[in-house]
Amino acid sequence: MSFENLKRNRDQISKLVQAAESVGGGETKSYVDDRIWKPTVDKAGNGYAVLRFLPAAEGQELPWVRYWDHGFKGPTGLWYIENSLTSIGQTDPVGELNSRLWNSGIESDKERARTQKRRLHYVTNVLVAQDPSSPQNEGKVFIYKFGKKIFDKIMDQMQPSFQDEKAVNPFDFWEGADFKLKIRQVEGYRNYDKSEFASSTSLHDGEDTKLEGVYNQLYDLGEFIDPKNYKTYDDLKTKLARVLGEEAAGGGAPTMAQEAQMNEPKPFQPATAESVETTADDEDTMSYFARLANED
Repeated sequence: MSFENLKRNRDQISKLVQAAESVGGGETKSYVDDRIWKPTVDKAGNGYAVLRFLPAAEGQELPWVRYWDHGFKGPTGLWYIENSLTSIGQTDPVGELNSRLWNSGIESDKERARTQKRRLHYVTNVLVAQDPSSPQNEGKVFIYKFGKKIFDKIMDQMQPSFQDEKAVNPFDFWEGADFKLKIRQVEGYRNYDKSEFASSTSLHDGEDTKLEGVYNQLYDLGEFIDPKNYKTYDDLKTKLARVLGEEAAGGGAPTMAQEAQMNEPKPFQPATAESVETTADDEDTMSYFARLANED
């Protein structure tokens, strides 16, 4: 929609809530992506920033997309780090394997399924209002990836628990609210519990010229759920067999050409790890991998 249509059609809370209660989908590149904003933490694991969640870009129905990925090390010592095809409504080989393991009734199989669980990610556009650790980011529009805990806080704004609380659309230019991102290190994990929304206020005091300038900087998030950016089921199954050391059962090792095709970089790639069919928390990607490395 155009900026003028966005301004006229601002009552979107029920639509966003309905979409969030249904289902959705891939980021983290193998190189530095200047579009992606990531919080900085100090040596103690603490971090602070103020963000403004932004509305959907023209041509997009929702201001966010969501996707799942897997990240785990197999018994071969190789890593399986791939987007899950469930993000785009397709069957995924890891999901199939985890379902068989979980339904076996054997506790060791269930534990294995847990270590291979998928993780849920949300992606949206944000305006960085304050970034004390990287002030050069302030006033700029970025893509921000986050997990279920922060999304739950967004939902709490749109669906308040008490009658004296007004529903707020955090993605609205005029009646949204700044988000105070507060990060702590708790038991080895990044914790976002103290993060909160400020009172509802207009971005840039509601000045149309400034708001339209922000609107024109929004990124198209469609790439994160574009099927062409996902590997095929067969490629993922071959990769999974290699990571698990089961290539022989899958028909032999792949040829050099097949290997090159399977490992061909995509426009985005995942970097993290569903209790079998549930979502994960907001554990940071690098924190997740650091923990796995420490368990070796």
